[in-house]
Amino acid sequence: MAEETFEETLKKLETLVKELESGELPLEEAVKKYEEGVKLSKHAHKLLDRAEKALTKKMEDGEESDFETDDAETEGE
Repeated sequence: MAEETFEETLKKLETLVKELESGELPLEEAVKKYEEGVKLSKHAHKLLDRAEKALTKKMEDGEESDFETDDAETEGE
């Protein structure tokens, strides 16, 4: 299964935040949603870090090519 994109992760996180902010969830479900949100937040942060590293490398190398992340160095994460 393919890794979720940053945009997909962010959309899920925004949905979770709205559900939690509604105050209508039972405590047990709210805790589960919160834990899921923490995982999504960490995943989004990882994707942003990966993109930043790829851009920084391209800038340092002076390359003028299409933007691609180096998935080989992040496999197994």
